[in-house]
Amino acid sequence: MNTLIVILGPTGVGKTDVCLRVAEHFCIPIINADSRQLYREIPIGTAAPTPSQQARVRHFFVGTHSIDDYYSASMYEQDVLQLLEKLWEDKRIALLSGGSMMYVDAVCNGIDDIPTVDDEIRVWMKERFASEGLDALCEELRQLDPDYYEIVDRKNYRRVIHALEIIHQSGKTYTSFRTQQTKERPFRILKIGLNRPREELYDRINRRVDQMVADGMVEEARRMYPHRENNALNTVGYKELFLAFDGKWTLDEAIERIKGNTRRYCRKQLTWYKRDTTIHWFSPDQVEDIIHLIHDNCPQATRVVR
Repeated sequence: MNTLIVILGPTGVGKTDVCLRVAEHFCIPIINADSRQLYREIPIGTAAPTPSQQARVRHFFVGTHSIDDYYSASMYEQDVLQLLEKLWEDKRIALLSGGSMMYVDAVCNGIDDIPTVDDEIRVWMKERFASEGLDALCEELRQLDPDYYEIVDRKNYRRVIHALEIIHQSGKTYTSFRTQQTKERPFRILKIGLNRPREELYDRINRRVDQMVADGMVEEARRMYPHRENNALNTVGYKELFLAFDGKWTLDEAIERIKGNTRRYCRKQLTWYKRDTTIHWFSPDQVEDIIHLIHDNCPQATRVVR
């Protein structure tokens, strides 16, 4: 049976280097599962694979979309499944890696079949939010889908708006699509987790943010500032810099906030992963052990000698 190898772990742990070595060993591409690295305009702030890294190993779903594009985890699920069908024709193993928990889960377990929202409805809801405000939209959600209204974070306007978009798109409640049923996959899944001691991980995160700033992250964020309402930019790094541009913080304060919020996101990722008992955990330094595990579990995974 075909096998999907999934290498996951918290932000800053070192997934990219490990994946490059594993992919080169088995001569297979890397399927990116980082929801922000899809966007071509923001490679620095998302720590996307560099051109030299992409020259070493072919990557899918890196810089393939614009920040103006609508894209969702359910669309990603379908796109990856279609890609895997093509990859299986060449190799019986494939490699997926990234830190976006929902994107990884979408491929491994499936995601609810939520309809894709038309551009017309998205624009309409954006205009309504600007003219009517969040309270009015929350009240509409209470009337149209009281079950979801009770559990949604009503201060998170993006979630409220998305639920209403689905309701108006489908004519059904948003709750009716949230079945959370695991879908059967016609392939095996081998999950490999990477982790480091907490202080070491935090130090790597802090140094990586400093390197991003040195590489031009602030200038990249300034170019994105006119598009700040795009969902693609609702992420750590850009949110803090946008507030600095607004005069709420100094630039140094924003950078420290980026480090703190990235560390917080790291803890959130680790909490999420702890619920999955199928993950085989390693240090990023144990690449040879990881390769041996893949060989032991995937007899069809033969190394290609160039």
